[in-house]
Amino acid sequence: MSFNDEFELLLRARYPLIYVPTREEERVEAAIAQSAKRQGNRGIYIWDFVEGYQGNPTDAGFGRRNPLQALELVEKLPAAVPAVFVLRDYHRFLEDVAIARKLRNLARLLKSQPKNIVLISPQLTIPEDLSEALTVLEFPLPSLTEIQAELEKLLASTGQSTDPKLMDELVRCCQGLSMERIRRVLAKGIVTHGALQAEDLELILEEKRQTIRQTQILDFYPATERISDIGGLDNLKDWLLRRGGAFSERARQYGLPHPRGLLLVGIQGTGKSLSAKAIAHHWHLPLLRLDVGRLFAGLVGESESRTRQMIQLAEALAPCVLWIDEIDKAFTGFDGRGDAGTTSRVFGTFITWLAEKKSPVFVVATANNIQTLPPEMLRRGRFDEIFFVGLPSQEERRAIFAVHLSRLRPHNLQSYDLDRLAYETPDFSGAEIEQMLIEAMHLGFSQNRDFTNQDILEAASQLIPLARTAQDQIQLLQDWAAAGKVRLASRQGIQPR
Repeated sequence: MSFNDEFELLLRARYPLIYVPTREEERVEAAIAQSAKRQGNRGIYIWDFVEGYQGNPTDAGFGRRNPLQALELVEKLPAAVPAVFVLRDYHRFLEDVAIARKLRNLARLLKSQPKNIVLISPQLTIPEDLSEALTVLEFPLPSLTEIQAELEKLLASTGQSTDPKLMDELVRCCQGLSMERIRRVLAKGIVTHGALQAEDLELILEEKRQTIRQTQILDFYPATERISDIGGLDNLKDWLLRRGGAFSERARQYGLPHPRGLLLVGIQGTGKSLSAKAIAHHWHLPLLRLDVGRLFAGLVGESESRTRQMIQLAEALAPCVLWIDEIDKAFTGFDGRGDAGTTSRVFGTFITWLAEKKSPVFVVATANNIQTLPPEMLRRGRFDEIFFVGLPSQEERRAIFAVHLSRLRPHNLQSYDLDRLAYETPDFSGAEIEQMLIEAMHLGFSQNRDFTNQDILEAASQLIPLARTAQDQIQLLQDWAAAGKVRLASRQGIQPR
């Protein structure tokens, strides 16, 4: 159901107090005006703290700098006159005891009158005593149809035209931006190039990065890593390669649903985060990184609001890859005590979305210890597959050395004995092998020469891998994976210790 349909349903059902959390004030007011016109041409009264009521000459300026007086106009209008009262930024006054009481009184009164009060706010902040009176209505970001209509209107106003392929790319690229930002960035492109061109896609992406940065919830992460940069993990790579075209329209016509996501669990430094980046690059999708800790805020209701905002933004940017690093640390052992149940509500909202989402948001979550995750997270339907990423085998270590040395010394790779290096480094993870090579480079650089096999082995002798310092914990994790409770990312199986 669209926003207009749902809003009109609330008007007909005489919901007295409606709360619309959105930063697109102008766009939502236009949508409200359209709905009010369709519902018997209801009058629209718009109030803000600085100007008071606007648009109606009789009441112009009424309630200026007086939010309580703004509510009194609702009672002044005859009971039979249908109207919608739009109050901008009214969330700032909801903690006032007089205003909260007045709103609750009006909620009773308006059940029998064709009047509705709509609060528009850039954030969702509802005091406990108003939670029953207010109905929250989400206002989505512009759809593909709306974006295309705006682009066509802009091109018509400038007397320009563009080819359909570029139009489709521009529309998809603008997904996830507010309409005001879309207008600004397209105007910037026209001023820069004189017309909309393919080069404007980069301007739109930069605007998108700016938007995501301002939310302080998601990061727009540059993904340059390739599938070929992953040493080993052949089962995981095969699984990913088979799904390379799963986001295409051909896959939809075939009847395939959008891939839901992956949970990668295993020992630290074994390539879980690298895999998330490589997935986005290989599938040519934007990579969004979520720090779950950023969802939690001090104000009551703000954490849940941030979670909904994260979901809305990710879905607006779809198709995309949503990378959640170390998800086990965010939801380990929560019981709702000490935070008024905030963690439980955020977790509930998140896993419900994982199970029910229809948008092509591919979630890649990583965890170092799957045993600490709530069982609800592991139920089938949240993720397409759960892979265990263990310590690399000797063959995989050779591949990891080859990847790093091909990047560091592409013209001198043959001088390194990859077989010996792989044999001499049991228990080392991919991250530890990379650190070992950096240490070997320091040894060679300090002596004004290139680093050698011996330098690498010397660095390996000085580095104590995690598999030895945290032997018991890693052994428990490998035993759990070896028991057949999870799919192995490597064809080599669990490496014995």
